[in-house]
Amino acid sequence: MGYEFKKDDVLLFASSLGAETRQKGNELEFKFCPYCGGNKNDRFTFSVNLETGAFCCLRASCGKQGHFVELARDFNYPLIDFEPKRYRKLKQVEIQVRNPAIEYMKSRGISEAIARRYKITTQTGKDNILVFPFFDENGVMVSAKYRKTDFKKGVDKNKEWFEHDTKPILFGMRQCVDFKTLVITEGQIDSLTLAECGVDNAVSVPTGARGFTWIENCYDFVNKFDEIIIFGDCEGGKITLVDGITKRFSHKKIKVVQPKDYLTEKDANDIFRKYGKAAILTAVGNAIIQPVKAVKDLADVKNINLMQLEHAKTGIAKIDKAIGGLYFGQVGLLTGKRGEGKSTFASQICANVLDAGYSIFAYSGELPDFHFKNWLDLQIAGSDNIDEYLNDYHEPEYTIKPETREKISNWYRGRAYIFDNSVITENDEEISLLDTIEEAICRYGVKFILLDNLMTAIDVDVKDDLYLSQSKFVKKLKRIATKWEVFILVVAHPRKENGRELNNDSVSGSSDITNAVDIVFTYSRNTGLDKDEFQSVIGVTKNRLSGRLLLDQNRVKVTYSCKSKRIAETIAEKSKIYKCFDMPNTKASVADEYVDILTEDDLGKVVDNYTFTL
Repeated sequence: MGYEFKKDDVLLFASSLGAETRQKGNELEFKFCPYCGGNKNDRFTFSVNLETGAFCCLRASCGKQGHFVELARDFNYPLIDFEPKRYRKLKQVEIQVRNPAIEYMKSRGISEAIARRYKITTQTGKDNILVFPFFDENGVMVSAKYRKTDFKKGVDKNKEWFEHDTKPILFGMRQCVDFKTLVITEGQIDSLTLAECGVDNAVSVPTGARGFTWIENCYDFVNKFDEIIIFGDCEGGKITLVDGITKRFSHKKIKVVQPKDYLTEKDANDIFRKYGKAAILTAVGNAIIQPVKAVKDLADVKNINLMQLEHAKTGIAKIDKAIGGLYFGQVGLLTGKRGEGKSTFASQICANVLDAGYSIFAYSGELPDFHFKNWLDLQIAGSDNIDEYLNDYHEPEYTIKPETREKISNWYRGRAYIFDNSVITENDEEISLLDTIEEAICRYGVKFILLDNLMTAIDVDVKDDLYLSQSKFVKKLKRIATKWEVFILVVAHPRKENGRELNNDSVSGSSDITNAVDIVFTYSRNTGLDKDEFQSVIGVTKNRLSGRLLLDQNRVKVTYSCKSKRIAETIAEKSKIYKCFDMPNTKASVADEYVDILTEDDLGKVVDNYTFTL
């Protein structure tokens, strides 16, 4: 049975090469031609038709075309019932090394002895066409590469070309003396340069940095060596050949010549002609093991006292003592039942972070910006700076004098930012919350981010399966926190659980959420007989940094002020004077009554004969 073309085979073939592709209509375009490798100016000039299987390279110097079956054969990609690629065999003759080749090699710093050893010659009757014969490890000449020594760009078609339909292998295989270290260069003159400098086992690829047709033919040969050193061309600080070779020989010990040892030159021959043999030997000797992506040597990790890392504080002393503070690079999660005060606590943390001199960014998915600002301003103002009056129903209401509001706003101007929900419409998917957070971090130096709450934040940025969306979103937040060394606090609703103390499993949604964060806070209302003594309790159910938790009876008992909206555990916390007033601490005002928790969800409700408005 013959082979029946399938679109998926092309996609799998591209994946096997590690090729970067894009699809346009029925064409799968490759960033670089697998045959000629293209160059940085000729991208996506090679394509395969996904309906017919026809392929072609549009570069005039290549022009390779045919059917996908031929493409698969050329690159030894297995298809059903296809025969391996058959290469044209060359007639084995004694090669005469001609003087024009010797003289050209000398112009590149390479001696007559090396030219004769590698059988470098010129075409008969064409002294300007240099010939590099390719011998396999058994001394059989399997191919040849040609180079026009007087090439004129824009006039001549090709500078270099490979013998048609012959077997691509590494140049210099026959001259390898042992199987210790194999040094691979991009060009033949570069490998000859290394040989000139006394470097053993120097070879070069046949068709440039992006041509890897030689891999299948030389795979067993390369695997015989203990290690590989890549001495490609240095282009923009990056060494060619590295990605392709390390991908295909990932199991081998691979070293790479470092960009600094190129001494601003492009390749080995340029280094040699300008700086001599010593520079080449130094470059080879200084080659280092190609690092595995996302892996670093543990010995290179800085020794850091974790407790001395930069951090802010929540403002509740017992909590800060337990967790050490809000260390930048972490993500915290705050959960509590709706209307019990978790958003109020989160807002107060913002106030304390501002007081410590850091900038904040807040996302409030349920409250309008003026509501969030008013709540924060009341907490910063404190009871002594808040006026109380009775409304038409003889209930207390609270306000801040205009001059005090101005003082507070001027204090955090340029340091406190909020996501503008008004710019989002139902059809507007261009504004990403995550992108906005990163831009705010970079542009405004934000160090603390509050997201209240998780569900509405996801609606802004991710539209996917709910649990999967939550997991992806929080993991992205963790990467942002680590990358930019900021603290991100996420408010999340708990599952509906009656009579149970909140814990890590209480958070609504995927368990991946609490697994991804560093700290989990719980905020619960006190419904016991002693609720006049304290209105809420704050717990710490996860603390990745120190492991210290606040559970059960160790949870922090806090009171709440209807007047200032402050949550506090001590008198000092109740009467804290923020730096915008530049005054020493004073005792709490007698008028500052601490009663049952009231939050934004209690707006307009009467609790113990008290109500509040904003």
